[in-house]
Amino acid sequence: MYFSYGDTETAYLKSKDKALGAVIDAIGHIDRAVDPDLFSSVVHHILGQQISTKAQQTLWARMQDGLGAITADTLLAAGRDIIQSFGTTFKKADYILDFARKVQSGAFDIEAVKHMPDQEAIDALCSLRGIGVWTAEMILLFCLERPDILSYGDLAILRGMRIVYRHRAIDRKKFERYRKRLSPYGSVASLYFWAVAGGAIPGLKDPAPRKKPTAKN
Repeated sequence: MYFSYGDTETAYLKSKDKALGAVIDAIGHIDRAVDPDLFSSVVHHILGQQISTKAQQTLWARMQDGLGAITADTLLAAGRDIIQSFGTTFKKADYILDFARKVQSGAFDIEAVKHMPDQEAIDALCSLRGIGVWTAEMILLFCLERPDILSYGDLAILRGMRIVYRHRAIDRKKFERYRKRLSPYGSVASLYFWAVAGGAIPGLKDPAPRKKPTAKN
């Protein structure tokens, strides 16, 4: 499954932002995979924190191969050592097991999160160990497919915005100006900023000042 959007969203963004509109025309439609299961999405995002996308995919495949369905029951039956053996840290394994216990016991109402407004859902997810605002925002985008998620905490989005708008830096004030302009379709804008940051349009360079190499003794 891919994040669902179409002409309504892109036409709106192009009408509000010529620079982003040119990017949308140059790149075309973006297929970005989503995970519709909220429980497994939380586990997937905890696993992927502070590691590369490729490493995250490897760990996720190992966990799926080892456990089959990723549920509270299968995780709790596996335990800390088995979860860690898939290649993650003991800390992340503890976060995952704490989440599974809370869902299994009913202490965390995962179904309720699906129906909360964005900020309430982010706050609820951030109450879990190992989940911060950025991770919660990614879960809203790539699982719940909320339409208006544009994360100031995402370095690749900020890089994409620098490239598209030709800024040397994107501070909070600039970011909020663009976020309001692109609302209520910030999630679709995010897909294009990520694509630009990843080099989808050859020749577009990041105008941010390059760090000078550290002198060697």
